[in-house]
Amino acid sequence: MSVDYNKRTHRCGSLRLAQKGEEVTLAGWVNNYRDHGGMVFIDLRDHEGLTQLKFNPDTDPQAHEIARTLRNEDVIAVVGQVAPRGSNINPKLPTGEIEVEVRSAELLNKAVDTPFEISEFNEANEDLRLRYRYLDLRRPQMQEIFRVRHKLGKTIRDYFDDNGFIEIETPFLTKSTPEGARDYLVPSRVQQGSFYALPQSPQIFKQLLMIAGFDRYAQIVRCFRDEDLRGNRQPEFTQLDMEMAFVKRDDVMEMVDGCIQKIFKNVLDIDIDRPIKRMTYAEAMDRFGVDRPDTRYGLELQDITDVVKDTEFGVFKSAIDAGGVVKCIVAKGSAETLTRKITDGMTEEIKGMGGGGLPVAKVVASDDGGMAFSTGVAKFMQPFCGALAERLGLKVGDTVFFMPGPYEDASKYLHHARTRLAGILGLIPENRWDLLWIIDFPLVIWNEDEQRWDSTPHPFTAPIDEDLHLFESDPGKIRDQAYDLVLNGEEMAGGSIRIHQQDIQNKVFRLLNIGEEEADAKFKHLLEALQFGAPPHGGIAFGFDRWVMSLTKSSSLREVIAFPKTQRAVCPLTNAPGEVADKQLLELGVDVRPEIKAKRQAGDTAPSEG
Repeated sequence: MSVDYNKRTHRCGSLRLAQKGEEVTLAGWVNNYRDHGGMVFIDLRDHEGLTQLKFNPDTDPQAHEIARTLRNEDVIAVVGQVAPRGSNINPKLPTGEIEVEVRSAELLNKAVDTPFEISEFNEANEDLRLRYRYLDLRRPQMQEIFRVRHKLGKTIRDYFDDNGFIEIETPFLTKSTPEGARDYLVPSRVQQGSFYALPQSPQIFKQLLMIAGFDRYAQIVRCFRDEDLRGNRQPEFTQLDMEMAFVKRDDVMEMVDGCIQKIFKNVLDIDIDRPIKRMTYAEAMDRFGVDRPDTRYGLELQDITDVVKDTEFGVFKSAIDAGGVVKCIVAKGSAETLTRKITDGMTEEIKGMGGGGLPVAKVVASDDGGMAFSTGVAKFMQPFCGALAERLGLKVGDTVFFMPGPYEDASKYLHHARTRLAGILGLIPENRWDLLWIIDFPLVIWNEDEQRWDSTPHPFTAPIDEDLHLFESDPGKIRDQAYDLVLNGEEMAGGSIRIHQQDIQNKVFRLLNIGEEEADAKFKHLLEALQFGAPPHGGIAFGFDRWVMSLTKSSSLREVIAFPKTQRAVCPLTNAPGEVADKQLLELGVDVRPEIKAKRQAGDTAPSEG
């Protein structure tokens, strides 16, 4: 019997007891089928939820016959009457108090057996799920992720629109500036031998828009980076780009604070306090050993170099004599939990990272009723037990992890130890959102291998005004006007006030050993524009996919992108990237190297290093 499916009255997640007795038209997919000796029950699914359908042979024999032929993922439409389920309520479903007694039904499309079950709790192999991504996206869990993604995008657009920003599309075909990650290159047919690059970000274009006088710009934009992939990396990704003219650092950060507050309220119904807390780069490195600290738990790094400066312990002494530090972490009350197997395993992890190990000592009661160290490096640290107990607030049952070495190394290895300990000891609270701005980064860092200064974010970040005098005397101490937004230990956004004065831009280029010819070749369009009255300006970029990943507590970016690539940058659904016809390559003036052709003919498509 035909059902007018284009006149659906309700979605499958919307019916409630208040609609009792109403005639409704529904359409969707068969989620499951149950035959109870005559009565057939089917859960019908669409993008909003599930509704139980009841097929009674006495009510409509034809509909009942159709129902008995149905199986999971068949597409059907039904007309029926909403009825209460009585004592058979399903409290797990919003529609669990009702069912629809079907009067007529139509099979719209018969489905073959699916390669995996379409279930919210299905954990099929990821490669298989990506091969049939359109089936994977039917799962309620995935549907919810993309509802959150939609809501996040709408919240961001509405917020910036309300605050006077306009969205302007920037080019996808642009010029290659090979710094940082590799560019994706696009050969030009009409200019053979020349290549476009897909943008890694619209950074230069949004600065040009400020010079053009648009004042406030915001765009949710697709970007591309040809880099090795991990759980939080994809070759094509989405970010929010925002830029403002005639602003200082505080103005941009306050604008972003408001956006973050809206995001948490609209998406998760969580109230976030403003202003978001701020911490300098130096403090973050001192306390946490990293510039994106997770502040949901303690285990902070502490410098005890002054306490143990007279040690005879060779490892500590050599580090101090070389100008390094001795830092430590105290794991309170952990002595019984942290077995020798666990601490030895952590030591091997540090060695695997290039460190010398992870000296450890446990605090025990001494014979005289005081405290003493035991295990590990206890005999070397015992002379300092009293002073360390006072400095660190030690108590019996605590475990102390030490790290000697250069400041950067000690910070890096103890950050790793801190993160591992938080997991082992169960210190990371659930459903807590710690937001933090990191500011006052170093403008440049010394590249020991190349014996030159490198820019920390990019060469267009403005230095702090009061540090300008350090360009000649001590460049490593120049702080910049960058700012990173951190959520639970993950960098979620990064931006800066830009250089808008030509003389300061030239100073930075000279410091970075970027000559006039190189600067002209890479950045001519921006440098030229700066001469025509560039306003003070600054902005930020949000990792949009990363925000969705965090807000939905997904395990990787592949979960929150509709059609993602694998870790080999392959789309299993479409088999991209793929070969193209020789005719197409000829039109582009492109010739594939013979050894690459031979590899493809042999079925070896692994990326080469050449």
